[in-house]
Amino acid sequence: MRIILDRESKISLYLQIRNQIRRLIQTHTFPPGYCLPPERKLATTLGVNRSTVVNAYRELEADGLIESHVGKGTIVKPMAILENVKEPDIPVQPLIWKDFYNRQSEKMYNPALSNILDHLAQDDLISFAAGAPALETYPLEKFAQINSNLIMKSQGYPFEYSSTLGLYSLREYLAEFMAARGIETQPENIIIISGSQQGLDLLAKIFLEPGDAVVVEEPTYLGAIGVFNAAGAHILTVPVDENGLCTDILEQILARHRPKFIYSQSTFQNPTGVTMASDRRMKLLQLAYRYHVPIVEDDAYGELYYDTPRVQSLKAMDDYNHVIYLSTFSKILFPGLRLGWIVAPSSVIDMFELAKQHADLHSGTTVQWLITEFCRQSLLEEHLHNVRDKYTSKRNVMLRALEKYSPPGLSWNVPKGGFYLWCQLPLGINATTLLSKASEKKVAFLPGDAFYVSTGGQDKIRLCYSRCPQETIEEGILRICEALTEISQAQSSTQNSYNPKNRINPFI
Repeated sequence: MRIILDRESKISLYLQIRNQIRRLIQTHTFPPGYCLPPERKLATTLGVNRSTVVNAYRELEADGLIESHVGKGTIVKPMAILENVKEPDIPVQPLIWKDFYNRQSEKMYNPALSNILDHLAQDDLISFAAGAPALETYPLEKFAQINSNLIMKSQGYPFEYSSTLGLYSLREYLAEFMAARGIETQPENIIIISGSQQGLDLLAKIFLEPGDAVVVEEPTYLGAIGVFNAAGAHILTVPVDENGLCTDILEQILARHRPKFIYSQSTFQNPTGVTMASDRRMKLLQLAYRYHVPIVEDDAYGELYYDTPRVQSLKAMDDYNHVIYLSTFSKILFPGLRLGWIVAPSSVIDMFELAKQHADLHSGTTVQWLITEFCRQSLLEEHLHNVRDKYTSKRNVMLRALEKYSPPGLSWNVPKGGFYLWCQLPLGINATTLLSKASEKKVAFLPGDAFYVSTGGQDKIRLCYSRCPQETIEEGILRICEALTEISQAQSSTQNSYNPKNRINPFI
């Protein structure tokens, strides 16, 4: 007998029991002659006093629905007697929604991701939390002109349904775009997705069942952790140092486990900003071939290189089709367009197509037309050239501010592209404590533990320099360093002792 009691409801427990049993009788779930549980047994099952069940049964008996017989117990009365019973008004029981959720739903909670999006709406906050392009880089005039021409001359086609794989002309452009970067592919091997986050979600739906193992870098993109956790995956972690994924540790893991895939951000990794060294890229591919494991390369930032030429992607180096390549327009153009793409073998693209059909049929047709026309006019390459210069300047402003204001013990890396600085806090300083103090000064960042699967990162923070105007970057860094100093002054001198090694490497 399934009876759900809401102990916070204003309806008495005995009436809740009476109402639910009555409903079970009226729907013939309990047919005539059905024997109800003994009062004491039902009371024990529900965790209530016996008198509560006694009162419920008395109400049902008064309604003419049940009768008690010595030696037979309490049974449902025959239907002939029920026909003349007037049905009283029964209060509708409130649904306890959490009782209907599946076991994996609680794993979807991701406060760090929610906080990032919330920070974007706070005008008075200097936020180094959101990994997003700067508003001033948006090519709004060019898009407005393209949009106007599209609406007037398109005869409405950009507002029709699209293929699940995406607009062919856009996939054709992306095949050329990839070829210029050493990735030989065809439009048929590309699927357009609603941002790279959807790509990860589709990946999990296709490849993962609860308990399946996946390998990720640690730290890694918090959105990937959330997706893989929600899928019930067993996440195996490999540390990242200043040269990227530690392939020697990866080999030890692959020798003991059979993961479904290896997830890697090989270029300007989120959150560390690190780029995997070329020898490690070759080693990673060799391990994937040897242990017969696919690699998922998430290349959201590869086009945002500043100090060095473009880095060759894992997909471009892959001779045996082991790499699924994932990228997005969100970091290089507009995040609000929610448009990305996947390059994969034909059989894998077929599976992505099926999974996407069940998710949203296809990505927005209109934005695909807009992006296609923008790219066809060679405006994407022009835009990338401009933003590389702007983000280089912003990164340098943040680096200079850190050098100017940082207290002893704070260290950071110098990324050669992407959006992020990865910082090691002074000895004894907790990132969450620092965030609380910094929030009082109207500045935000992401604590390092958001990028770890289980534990770790409590003494690290991620700073994003792309979003804020240059004139506010220095002020934001000053506020964070002031908060650090205030916390340090409140701690004991032994906790604050400066360890010069911390200035060398933020990955220790």
